[in-house]
Amino acid sequence: MDTRASDDDRQRVVELLQQHTAAGRLSLDEFTDRVGNAYAASTLRDLAVVTSDLPPLPESPHTGRRDLLVLFAVAAVTLLLLGLYMTVTR
Repeated sequence: MDTRASDDDRQRVVELLQQHTAAGRLSLDEFTDRVGNAYAASTLRDLAVVTSDLPPLPESPHTGRRDLLVLFAVAAVTLLLLGLYMTVTR
């Protein structure tokens, strides 16, 4: 039996996806698809599938200005998608 995922589990995966997008491993389209899958995940196994092909992140995050701007853009897209998802599911 699979362990059910919590909202915090889903949020951690979305944050991980944001970091990989900022590092250039995911396009914004891939990011959008994976965020949707993360929010739809019921179990921890479902969440693991979303990030299974991504390498571990380095211990210290990049502090470059460009990386910060990309991360901000990804966060803004995430909030927009979450708002759209909440609007559609009402």
